[in-house]
Amino acid sequence: MRRNTRRRPTGARRRTFAAVALILGGGGLVAANTYASAGEGASGGRVQDQSGGDQAATISCPDVGQQLTDVPGEARADVDKALADLDQQITEAYDRLTSTRQEQAQDGNFVRDSILGPLSEKRTEVIGQIKIDVKRAGGTAPESLDGLAACTEISPAQAQKNDGGGDGGNQDGDADTATPGTGQDDGGQGGEQQDGNGNGAAGPFAADFVDITKVQPNVKAKPRKTGDASTGAFSVQCGVNENKVFNTDNLIVAPGVDNGAHHTHDYVGNQGVDAFASNDDLANAETSCSEQGDKSSYYWPVLRVQDGTQEFDAEQQGGGLEGNVGKILQAKEAEITYVGSPTGKVVAMPKFLRIITGDAKAFTNGTANANANWSCTGFEDKVQLADKYPICPQGSSVVRSFAFQSCWDGQNIDSANHRAHVAFADAEGNCGNGFKAIPQLTMRLVYDVPAPVIKNGQVRNPYAVDGFPEQLHKPITDHDDFINVMDEDLMDEVVDCVNAGRQCGAGAGEQPQEPQEPQKPEQPQKPEEPKQPQEPQKPEEPKQPEEPQQPQQPQQPEEPQEPKEPKDKPAPQEPQDEPEPGPEASSADKDREKEPGAAPDAPSEPSAAPSDVATRTQEAEAPDDARVGETKARATSPAETSDTGVEAQSEEAQPQPQAGTGSLASTGADLWPAAAGGVLVLGGLVLLIHTRRRNMTTN
Repeated sequence: MRRNTRRRPTGARRRTFAAVALILGGGGLVAANTYASAGEGASGGRVQDQSGGDQAATISCPDVGQQLTDVPGEARADVDKALADLDQQITEAYDRLTSTRQEQAQDGNFVRDSILGPLSEKRTEVIGQIKIDVKRAGGTAPESLDGLAACTEISPAQAQKNDGGGDGGNQDGDADTATPGTGQDDGGQGGEQQDGNGNGAAGPFAADFVDITKVQPNVKAKPRKTGDASTGAFSVQCGVNENKVFNTDNLIVAPGVDNGAHHTHDYVGNQGVDAFASNDDLANAETSCSEQGDKSSYYWPVLRVQDGTQEFDAEQQGGGLEGNVGKILQAKEAEITYVGSPTGKVVAMPKFLRIITGDAKAFTNGTANANANWSCTGFEDKVQLADKYPICPQGSSVVRSFAFQSCWDGQNIDSANHRAHVAFADAEGNCGNGFKAIPQLTMRLVYDVPAPVIKNGQVRNPYAVDGFPEQLHKPITDHDDFINVMDEDLMDEVVDCVNAGRQCGAGAGEQPQEPQEPQKPEQPQKPEEPKQPQEPQKPEEPKQPEEPQQPQQPQQPEEPQEPKEPKDKPAPQEPQDEPEPGPEASSADKDREKEPGAAPDAPSEPSAAPSDVATRTQEAEAPDDARVGETKARATSPAETSDTGVEAQSEEAQPQPQAGTGSLASTGADLWPAAAGGVLVLGGLVLLIHTRRRNMTTN
């Protein structure tokens, strides 16, 4: 019988095997968790085809309307309807893009052959009809129209950028550079599917938001006033659309076309505006303005919180059926002010003058006509964002501001592309090409907005401006519209007031302090204002503990209040925003209740009352050029933020839910396998070392 010479494992060997097993098992857990995390971040949850490539996120088509600078009057109506047809074709093609993902996954050429190809054919037909209409009316269509039929797709990576890299024919060449709002290229952030952000809409995405306390100051100096400057201001109080006047028409761009805007507008002033209103209809309509002689129409796309609310338009075109979903927010303040020119006197606007500022298609068109300005109360004199939605600290409100074109060609109340008849002043504040300076319309809309929650590259309950569906709710698409329907006597009052350097109109008795503070002590105030608003940035070092205190520190400078805000009736809107930012809304409410007169405005902007005043005055001082300069500067500026971590920014901006949804909690939930693996590896190493020492001792 053969002797079994195999040695049985000793206790030391068993311990060694156990240690090795622990090390290998723990290392495997760490590696698997790391690989999973990397894979999740790289794919970002996007829909991919079978080859692993990302599918198209949206469609970009050249903007034909912007090339039509000279269309005979007889052909205008037909051309406007043809342009509306082009918009409808894009909307339908985008809907087909988002509803055929399975087909796209099976056929890599599906988008080109079944969506873009047919779309280009339809556009070719409509463009041909436009050329016929123009020629029939005695005009000549631009030769460039023939090359505007083809459309292209935008990839998810490009969609994460805020400029779209559009080939719309009117961009300024900066479309593919770093995003203007932060100076960072956020193409790798986001993590949302191109057909949705988890809120039932295609956009906005996490990369569309930035913590404003982390953005470096970017507001440029205003042009110097000359001795002939018209330094007055005339304010108009028209409410905040308490009458709930909404529609998806655009009387300026698409007259006679139902749902010509493809998004919902807020209306103040004229109460009779729709796609079919004539000038006589406008003149005979009611107005919400305190000055009954002002029947002008002031309208802008609504702002929504994508919180699942089923609004009245949830099942309508221009609303939920075109991706504009969620609760419509009513502005708590809507300041409308006409200001002068820094270089001379202004002349009266003609009645029924139409002006559009900003570009609803700026994501695909490029930034040439973009004029979006986003900020927060307490930061307006320091930071203006063109292509980012700001996440405001507690107690601070979101601000949309607009400064319209202030130079007029002296002849036309509109133009074929709705832009050529008006222009912005140059960097010095002068009107070129024989244009005349007119009172510049400035608007400031203030909202109490629940801060969105950004976690793991996903945004929940974001807010966004309404827009064309293919524009993905990008902040750079914000815009504002105006039709002048003031009676001649009131317009003469506006001109006289502005040219004489007086403060007139709604709240005239309180207003002088607003424009005069920056005008007289302009030099001393510029160094002082940054010191007060910068306080919210100091708590960034302690972050979580001190952020809730950020909005309360700026409450001290409430004395330089803004007198115009009380008339906007903030109270009705605040209860809507209380569920998420409860403490900040409630504190603001208490302040407003204590001061029902002119003072309520200051508490509504606890972050910096003086900076708000300065900002509005600065806009008034350098209407056009300042705004143009700021927009262009933001579009090409270097990095303006010190932090590219969007998740951290959002969590800091919303200190209340931090304990439940902060980065620490998410890290613990997502990386526990790696932590367990690390413990196993350490345990194995300890056991191995202990065994080795024991063997050495016994030997």
